[in-house]
Amino acid sequence: MRPGERPRVLLLTGSPLDGAEGSDVRLAADVLGALPDVDFVWFSRWPDRGHPPASPRGRPVRLLSRDGSSRLPGQVQSALAGAVWARRVDLVHAFLTVGRGFPAFSWLRPLMLGGRPVVHTVPGVMNTRVLHRVRPLGTTVALSESMARRLRSANFGDVRVVPPMIALDEWPYLPRPEGFPVVLFSGHHDPHGGAETAIDAAAEAVRTGGRFRLVLAMRGRPGQDKAMLDEALRERAGAAGLTDFEVLGYVEDMHALLATVQVLLFPPPALGGKADIPLTVLQALASGRPAILSDLPQFADFGHAVLRAPAGDARRTGQQLAWLLDQPRSWDVLAERGRALAEDHFGPERFAARYAALYRELLS
Repeated sequence: MRPGERPRVLLLTGSPLDGAEGSDVRLAADVLGALPDVDFVWFSRWPDRGHPPASPRGRPVRLLSRDGSSRLPGQVQSALAGAVWARRVDLVHAFLTVGRGFPAFSWLRPLMLGGRPVVHTVPGVMNTRVLHRVRPLGTTVALSESMARRLRSANFGDVRVVPPMIALDEWPYLPRPEGFPVVLFSGHHDPHGGAETAIDAAAEAVRTGGRFRLVLAMRGRPGQDKAMLDEALRERAGAAGLTDFEVLGYVEDMHALLATVQVLLFPPPALGGKADIPLTVLQALASGRPAILSDLPQFADFGHAVLRAPAGDARRTGQQLAWLLDQPRSWDVLAERGRALAEDHFGPERFAARYAALYRELLS
């Protein structure tokens, strides 16, 4: 790259940026929008079936994808297209979760990505046992201090921390809703994803005097029988003694849903393949909605802006929920702390500045 030229960067994701939702494509799209002085190459869905493009900026590279999801054929296309375009850019920025197939890709890194500098943002680690079989792609970026320590201990070498961003202007602080309280769980139908613990915790809160409506906003994964899984949650809620609950599918307008919610309940025993810092938690905190989370290491970065209970402890989680709904002043304090944390730690300016500085360092 000659002095004065705009750097050209490949955003390497396992699925198109304008395809199905995922922490990898969300982070890549945020980088694409945050750095206007970079010429990006990114993967786009074809046929687009009327979907709007992920961004008018940069150069989209078409991948054949019926639904835009991260399935094996799409991952193979991404890898092959990445191998071609890695030779035509100044830097490769990969957004890849460390899963079962990642060790093999990491060992093929010289063949697949050539000699260009690489930034690897790790949205999450599906199984920490594979870490000892992984070779770092380049400079590694973790979303949390906890994950950074884990990656360094697995010999990932140069690991930086760049927390994800939340668009604060799109998620304004909302007043506390009036009327009968609504408690929200939002997540996937994953083993240990937290929905079952949320139901059991809600039942415990009701037994201790809490009065509220539990809403489960559930997103499916490719290949899952979502109707069957939703029904299983309804049966569990009924068996636990809950009478006021609702199981929703994918929510198109999360802004409208959060406007009705008083508390976000997110108590997964483990994160699995989810991002270290789930987007739903950031949306809730930015909107002024207190959150009760599992006491997982990744959530330590939230400090006193959230309540935390031991992972998998539905009884303690439910007690915290009942207490919070009965303490309006504490609710106000947590709502303000959550918004302040979103502004100070997860704001877009901080996100853009850190990635811009990292790009300059690697391209100098």
